[in-house]
Amino acid sequence: MLQRRHDPAIVIRGARQNNLKNLSLEIPTGELVVVTGVSGSGKSSLVFDTLYAEGQRRYVETFSPYARQFLDRMDKPQVDAIEGIPPAIAIDQTNPVRTSRSTVGTMTELNDHLKLLFSRAAQLFCRGCGQQVVRDTPASVYEQLAARAQTAGDTRLIVTFPVTVPKNFKEEEVQALLKAQGYDRIHARSGALLEVVQDRVKMSAAEKARVIEGIEAALKIGQGKVNVHVPGEDGSTVWRFSSSLHCPNCDIHYSEPLPSLFSFNSPLGACETCRGFGRVIGIDYGLIVPDETKTLREGAIRPWQSPSFHECQDDLEKYAKKRGVPLDVPFRELSKKDRAWVLDGEPEWVSWRKSWPGASSDG
Repeated sequence: MLQRRHDPAIVIRGARQNNLKNLSLEIPTGELVVVTGVSGSGKSSLVFDTLYAEGQRRYVETFSPYARQFLDRMDKPQVDAIEGIPPAIAIDQTNPVRTSRSTVGTMTELNDHLKLLFSRAAQLFCRGCGQQVVRDTPASVYEQLAARAQTAGDTRLIVTFPVTVPKNFKEEEVQALLKAQGYDRIHARSGALLEVVQDRVKMSAAEKARVIEGIEAALKIGQGKVNVHVPGEDGSTVWRFSSSLHCPNCDIHYSEPLPSLFSFNSPLGACETCRGFGRVIGIDYGLIVPDETKTLREGAIRPWQSPSFHECQDDLEKYAKKRGVPLDVPFRELSKKDRAWVLDGEPEWVSWRKSWPGASSDG
């Protein structure tokens, strides 16, 4: 009789699918389980035709009758009972047509769900300073100011917002526009950037509504940015906040996390080096010059020794003489400059018409 274990497990009782003979067993969940055996022992009957079939059948039953008509349904396996089985997916033993980008996630379509999960649940960290990038709101900025001000000794805070002077405007014109809106105090200037004072507050004495209203106005006019200056003996400390996906410390803006950013099949999410294929095409200089004891005249450049590329070997010898690159010195003894010329070509190369052979015809 099958002894029930206390750890989570899938319990199969009396499996008779295909060549299985009233098989009962427990399979622990949360672990990698490998089913092995000789050909015809019933591995596929147990894993695919019994375990997967029942898991997939129960999963499909959770959908509405309308949705079920669009899904493949498997017959109920011949088994007395299966307990503790979660929804299941399977990759068949057949060899479907697939690309080098095919993975378990793409073949089972789990990758589509993971992209949605990551785009909604992922946390963004700045690539410059490593700090988490979040959207600040007037309420969240107020809460942070209240906590930080208490740590900083409840000093008076200067709430400012940045304004950039456009190239086609003068600073006086921008200040006039700000003054018309009631802003006539500039806290600091840095090139074309003005730090305009929104308010001066002491968190312990200021009303919450007033502070939040000032922060909201600063975020609106400062295009989502607000800076809070904390005067001190060593100068002014600045607390920066932003209502967009923007790191206020590094001044780096980030785009919205789209599902395509988490897909190697999309240009947005693919690796910039391999473009999502997992491999790159490069040059193996060890194959180009397999024997560095050979000279250029003796054929150190291996690809140019075949009859179809022997013309390249003739050009190499011809123009090496014009550039003063020795032909009878072992390749490993050539200077760094000469080896770079052989492998990379003319450093001043522009085009065939302008550079070759014109640039190399000068003695």
